[in-house]
Amino acid sequence: MTKIYYEADANLNIIKDKTIGVIGYGSQGHAHALNLKESGLKVLVGLYKNSKSAEKAKKDGLEVCEVDELTKRSDFIMILLPDEKHKEVYESKIKPYLTSDKTLMVAHGFSVHFAQITPPEDVDVIMVAPKGPGHRVRATFEQGGGVPCLIAVYQDKTGKAREKALAYAHGIGGTKAGVFETNFREETETDLFGEQAVLCGGLCSLIKAGFDTLVEAGYQPEMAYFECLHEVKLIVDLIYQGGLAKMRDSISNTAEYGDYTRGDRVINDESKKEMKKILQEIQEGKFAREFIWENQTNKAYLTAKRRLESEQLIETIGAKLRANMKFL
Repeated sequence: MTKIYYEADANLNIIKDKTIGVIGYGSQGHAHALNLKESGLKVLVGLYKNSKSAEKAKKDGLEVCEVDELTKRSDFIMILLPDEKHKEVYESKIKPYLTSDKTLMVAHGFSVHFAQITPPEDVDVIMVAPKGPGHRVRATFEQGGGVPCLIAVYQDKTGKAREKALAYAHGIGGTKAGVFETNFREETETDLFGEQAVLCGGLCSLIKAGFDTLVEAGYQPEMAYFECLHEVKLIVDLIYQGGLAKMRDSISNTAEYGDYTRGDRVINDESKKEMKKILQEIQEGKFAREFIWENQTNKAYLTAKRRLESEQLIETIGAKLRANMKFL
C-alpha cells in the first residue's frame, strides 16, 4: 500500500526561512506562489522581461524579477512553465547559477525524465505535482482545503529531499488532501497516458464520435451537443464525488443497464490494444521525441489542428448554445 502523507507528516519549518522562487505565473504558477505566500513563506516570481503576467503578480502582492535573478536569490527553484520551455530556460537562466545549496523543483517530470534537463549531481531535485489544475489548487486553498499532490525525489544530495518536498506540498495545501510518493518515471508516464488515452484524447474523441453519429443519422446538432457533450459534466461530477458506483446509483435504471450492456462495445479489447500501444510509445520516448520535434518546428501541427478543430460543428453549435447559458 502506498503511504499517504498528511499535515502531521510535514514540517513547514524546513523551508520557513528559505526563499522560494516560482518560475511562471500561469495556472499553476499563480496558485503555488499565492498559496506559499499565504502560508507565511518568502516567495519570488520569475518572469521574462516585459511579461504580461508581471503586473498581475505585483498586484497580487508578490515580488517579481527575471529568471536569472530569481535563481541567484532563491533556495528553491520551482519551474512552472510549459514542458517545451523548460530546456531553454534551464540552460540559459537557471543552470549557470544553480549552486549546490539550492533545490531544483518541477511539478511534472517530463523535462527531467526525458533528459531535456540534466541537473548537476550536487543539488536536490524533487517534484511536487498537484493532481488538479491551478485554479482548483488556489480555490481549495482559499476554502481551507487542498488538492492531493504527488511527490518524487530524483536526486537526494542532502538526505532531506523528501522532507523538502513534503514541506512544499504542505505550503500549497496538498497535505490537507493527501500526498502520495511516486518517482519521476511513474508520474511522467502515467500522466501522459491519462491525458492521451482517457482524460483528453480519449474523452474528446468519444464525445466527437458520439456527436457525429447522431448528426449523421439526421438528428438535430443541438440535441447531439446536449447528449454527447453538455451532460458529460453531470456524469463526471458524480464519478468525482463517489466513483463509478455513485454515478450508477444516481442515474436511471435504463441508463445503468445501457452502461453495462453497451459500454464495452465502444471501449473494447481493440481500444485497449491501442491504449497499450500509446503507453508503449510513451515508455519508449516516441511521444517525447514527437513533441520535442513539434516545438522545434514552431508548433506547425498544433497550430493547424487548433484551427481545424475550432471549425468543427460541435464547436460552432456549442458556442451558440453556451452564449445563452448565463450561468456559465
